[in-house]
Amino acid sequence: MPDAFSATVRETVELAISRGITVATAESLTAGLVAARLADVPGASAALHGGVVSYHNEVKEQVLGVSGELLAERGSVDPDVARQMAEGARRSCGADLAVSTTGVAGPDSHDGKAVGTVFIGIADAQGSRAFAHHFVGGREQIREAALRGAIGHLLEALREFPGKQPPGNKS
Repeated sequence: MPDAFSATVRETVELAISRGITVATAESLTAGLVAARLADVPGASAALHGGVVSYHNEVKEQVLGVSGELLAERGSVDPDVARQMAEGARRSCGADLAVSTTGVAGPDSHDGKAVGTVFIGIADAQGSRAFAHHFVGGREQIREAALRGAIGHLLEALREFPGKQPPGNKS
């Protein structure tokens, strides 16, 4: 019997497919976990356009278009960085909707941010937003919590996304 989180991942992918919405990921903290979990669902290729693992700031800046000034001023663990990462993934992967993760899994703080500080970004054609979280636990638990948070925010964004006609459905 699948656990509740697996059912949420399946619901996320199936909702995207049924509504004809494409998604992309930009992951730092989770290093590809979000895209991998989405891809675990059969048929995910109909919705998942791609993802960028941007563990290093150069990748955030050069591939995703995150402002170098922003990274220099605030560091990579920041709500505006999460927003810009999601915007960059959406743009570079040609998707309707994108989710991003950036944060501190530990064991040490990073850029003055405490272990467990996580920002999840969501971007669509109307703009982007970021959600702040503070998760507790070791490195593995924080990364797992960020994965679950990212899928949750993506599902919420899919539910709010203006409807599209799925490919092949001409009714």
